[in-house]
Amino acid sequence: MTVVRYQPWALIDSLQRQLDQALSAESGEGAAVADISWIPQVDIYEESDRFVVLADVPGVEPKDIRITADKGLLTLRGEKHAREAQDGKGRQRLERRTGAFMRSFTLPEGADVDRITAKHTEGVLEVVIPKLPALQPRTIEVQAA
Repeated sequence: MTVVRYQPWALIDSLQRQLDQALSAESGEGAAVADISWIPQVDIYEESDRFVVLADVPGVEPKDIRITADKGLLTLRGEKHAREAQDGKGRQRLERRTGAFMRSFTLPEGADVDRITAKHTEGVLEVVIPKLPALQPRTIEVQAA
């Protein structure tokens, strides 16, 4: 009996990748996005003093992750390398994704780009984006001339 993996979202994933490639080709990023093999899932939340992005990147080494903040865009890039067979035998089944990934987000207004930090713990990448202090309105006195 052959076991067939049920993939209800395979067609949607394929369409999403093709759409991403087409749109990025128009913006000049086609070559970079064409090599993307997978997209990490993320949770984003806001606290009173910061924004936090948690990205699932299991099996990706911290040295293989690059984070950039440029022109109001936060971009997570990296690569998960395939493991070599240790016993010299062929593999029976490969379901875990390998290859390059990329995910971009628009930085919110009030984000302090200069103080963004990131750490990698147990396959989860945590990117912390501090908020700039809120500017208080200034009262200006009108003087008589």
